[in-house]
Amino acid sequence: MEATLTEYLIAEQRKSPLATGGFTALVNDVRLACKKISYLVGKGALAGMRGEAGSRNSQGEAQMALDVRADEIFRRTNEWGGTLAAMLSEEGEAPYPIPPHYPKGSYLLAYDPLDGSSNIEANAPVGSIFSVLRVSDQEFLQPGAQQVCAGYAIYGPTTMLVLTLGRGTHGFTLDREIGEFILTHPDLRIPEETSEFAINTSNARFWEPAVKRYVDECLAGKTGPRGRDFNMRWIASLVAEAHRILMRGGVFLYPRDARDATRNGRLRLLYEANPIAMVIEQAGGRASTGIGRVLDLEPRALHERVGLIFGSQSEVERLEHYHREFNKREYDAPLFGARGLFRAGLQA
Repeated sequence: MEATLTEYLIAEQRKSPLATGGFTALVNDVRLACKKISYLVGKGALAGMRGEAGSRNSQGEAQMALDVRADEIFRRTNEWGGTLAAMLSEEGEAPYPIPPHYPKGSYLLAYDPLDGSSNIEANAPVGSIFSVLRVSDQEFLQPGAQQVCAGYAIYGPTTMLVLTLGRGTHGFTLDREIGEFILTHPDLRIPEETSEFAINTSNARFWEPAVKRYVDECLAGKTGPRGRDFNMRWIASLVAEAHRILMRGGVFLYPRDARDATRNGRLRLLYEANPIAMVIEQAGGRASTGIGRVLDLEPRALHERVGLIFGSQSEVERLEHYHREFNKREYDAPLFGARGLFRAGLQA
């Protein structure tokens, strides 16, 4: 019989003679928050949570009603258990301290309560992402390599919680009849080879030469330098993209670009890039900024943004090679540059 998430956590706890049970309790609280959010997402318009909330988050982005509610669920479910010293959410500018009438613990929780919330109205997959750190003098500004736990929940046709404690990546499916997450996908592994990539091509005019080169080679298909056809995907949900790559391979690109010279990318390091990177690496993949390993970055700000490329190791390594060797000079992309196919057609 498959283990429940609680049974799995207790079994892992017993492997450490110094474990106190606090970490197990923390992950169980995160599990409960994800179950509550899954219920709300599953009710759709019946939950009365449609549309925008009429407010903006700390980065000035419009909040959906479910963004606000999911953030509240994460706070209220995790603040009282005595395992956390503070929480950091995408929706708040500063860390949320544990209220004084609750005991404080030795962990920090950073999270994106509802990733991909713009997909809600289209009934497309959304999710929650979380990262757990130990309390330290650096507070939340710790490299992702210091995470003790990371994962995400995906709210799709089924709800799954994908988790790593640093010993592999494991998937748990919510059994709605008994209300428990069941271990259904132990030791997930990303295939080394792939013929699928995910990128938002509407940003092509802003891409760096290395990214343009990579995408052009994939689109060239069997007659191009890669010698095979590639499929292109884009869901606009980091959780959904990561889950597809875990299940069947591929590479995801949300690289830094030329839109804003003050930003190194678009995704947040602490509660998006770092936890996804840990999940991917523990499944045999690679996660990079294009320049180097994501988990080695020293954070400089709570809501710092980075470029993110992850997935099958060989594809990410190829992109890193292109960033090292071909990124300093402009690349005239045949499909997206001034002499592209569409431009040539207009001139004919």
